[in-house]
Amino acid sequence: MTRVVKVNPLFPNERALKEAADLLKKGEVVVFPTETVYGIGADAYNEKACRKIFEIKGRPADNPLIVHICSFSQLEEVADGYEPFRKFLERFWPGPLTVILPKKSWRISNVVTAGLPTVAVRMPAHPVAMKLIEMLGDPIAAPSANLSGRPSATNVDHVVEDFMGRVSLILDAGNTPLGLESTIIDLSKEKPVLLRPGPVEVERLKEFFPNLVVPDFVKKGEFRGKPLAPGMKYRHYAPSKPLILVENLEKMKNVLKEFPDHVVICVEERKALYGDRIVVGSLKNPYSIAQNLFAALREAEKREKEYIIVEGLEERGILFAVMNRLRKAASRIVR
Repeated sequence: MTRVVKVNPLFPNERALKEAADLLKKGEVVVFPTETVYGIGADAYNEKACRKIFEIKGRPADNPLIVHICSFSQLEEVADGYEPFRKFLERFWPGPLTVILPKKSWRISNVVTAGLPTVAVRMPAHPVAMKLIEMLGDPIAAPSANLSGRPSATNVDHVVEDFMGRVSLILDAGNTPLGLESTIIDLSKEKPVLLRPGPVEVERLKEFFPNLVVPDFVKKGEFRGKPLAPGMKYRHYAPSKPLILVENLEKMKNVLKEFPDHVVICVEERKALYGDRIVVGSLKNPYSIAQNLFAALREAEKREKEYIIVEGLEERGILFAVMNRLRKAASRIVR
């Protein structure tokens, strides 16, 4: 049985968090909210418990987990080489930023890091997540709370769809504020490298790191080789129906004719162009598009249509991260 327990996102009930922390201490797996998406977590120092995450999600073993911490003292336990970047980390933590650093602690097993000499670490900004880590006393290893390859979960309904009966406890704090997974930057290399775009935009990162490397695979959504961080290698975020991403909107009419049994995901400003459509947000507020993206993908797959057609977006600010997710989810891209 899976218990779903509601918690106030700003002032969470300590009894519910203690129940979750006790389960984690016993080696169980718990779903909890962060400011980005829901996470499925285990005690990062419990190898057996972390293996359960891979089994429950159907996650490939070479796809590392993110270690969530609540303090710099916990960062010191798990990673080396962060001191030169302390001002940068203090600027963005707590927040939707994950950094790759040399792994330090023997307590973080190769299961968590997928055998890599580095570890992915972040300090979440959600009060529930921070308090849960604090009550556990150990970092929490957690990827997004969705079955491997599926759209990430941004509310408890998404979590229940994928994990009811598979985990011990789900903490329900409502919709996640940002709706898109954290930005990942590799600080273990000679130059900082962006591995996954997210809510901390490239433009803001370049204020700290003018020499930031943005590899082609980040722009194209395609990666081959051993993944250095979550979300790099495998098809992610994909609904159960074919998704056609139309980057060249001049070709939209032809695509609509080629796939007549469709639902379109579009922005508010263009909704009048389509019949059966789901409005994902407004270009006047790009963060609304990021916040609603995964919910729109999950809603679209429930429509009685064969295909999901999604409009491409200009890659600026947070929309760069949105396009990264859509390219990874797409069955076909029309350029």
